[in-house]
Amino acid sequence: MVTQAVLVFLALVLVLLLVLLIVSTYNGLVRKRGAVDSTWAQVDVQLKHRHELVPDLVETVKSYAAHERQALEAVLATRSRAVGAQTRAERAVAETTLSGALRDLFEVAESHPGLRADQNFAELREELAAAENRIASSRQHHDDAVLIYNNVIQMAPANIVAGVTGFARREYFRAPDEEGGRVRARSRR
Repeated sequence: MVTQAVLVFLALVLVLLLVLLIVSTYNGLVRKRGAVDSTWAQVDVQLKHRHELVPDLVETVKSYAAHERQALEAVLATRSRAVGAQTRAERAVAETTLSGALRDLFEVAESHPGLRADQNFAELREELAAAENRIASSRQHHDDAVLIYNNVIQMAPANIVAGVTGFARREYFRAPDEEGGRVRARSRR
């Protein structure tokens, strides 16, 4: 027969195992949330770098195409909205709008041979293209981290620990018009 001391010992072992499971699960959630925050910081750095390039680009275009004031003002206005966006959803919309305004500006530049030949413009365009690639890569890493985190907080037993300790779903960094990770082509007219 099992004595009372053995039953108490088994109960303590079970409680200890349960506590270890909860602590381990909590720490895993903290690590995954940290990964989401870290990848977001990388996206933010890349977006800020792009924001820093825009005024120089506009000034360069202005020297060749001052009559294209509407396109230049649109780029600066969308940049201001992107810089001032408060939430990730607002920022995603603003950044997508900024990308469209920059594409429009490059279309304007195509009609000015002197601008296309300008070394400063070529360097800025190249640096902006590299920045766009880094943004896309950073966004993908961020969205991958968000996917892992969101999946974990929905699976047992982590969902119980997440619910009790306040771990909430995180947003992907996607614009509303994205499907399958790609921005749909928009009509320009």
